[in-house]
Amino acid sequence: MDNPVPPRAAAPGPRRRDRHGRGMRGPIAPPQVPLAASRAEVFADLVQDSVERLERRWPQLAEIDFLILEVPRLDGPGGGWSEDSVPLGGTIAAREGHSARVVVYRRPIEIRTKGRDERAALVHEVVVEQVAELLGLTPETVDPRYGED
Repeated sequence: MDNPVPPRAAAPGPRRRDRHGRGMRGPIAPPQVPLAASRAEVFADLVQDSVERLERRWPQLAEIDFLILEVPRLDGPGGGWSEDSVPLGGTIAAREGHSARVVVYRRPIEIRTKGRDERAALVHEVVVEQVAELLGLTPETVDPRYGED
């Protein structure tokens, strides 16, 4: 009992292996590869593509903020939704110190679509409808290809 065992010193460098002797786990794909993009990032890209497509025809859209929210709030814009219908988007009119906003809800759109192409078409349709509502125009005026498959 005169010779107690000294505690083991912590390794000075980074761990190279996990406790089972295998290498440390890392990302499956590098960040440049589309596999590494999250669903939210892919959805944001779809909305941005749709907005850029419309801005070529309607330059005043540069003054409008486009927001993406996961799901609509019960007390937010379009709060009058019921169990049978959930809004896919909404608008917030401009007020003092704030520009007008178009809100697109990600999860309700993702649930209603199966693939990327179908999702892109629905996102564009929702953006066109909300911009038309904000500008006081018909969706066909905002985008002549609105409603085409």
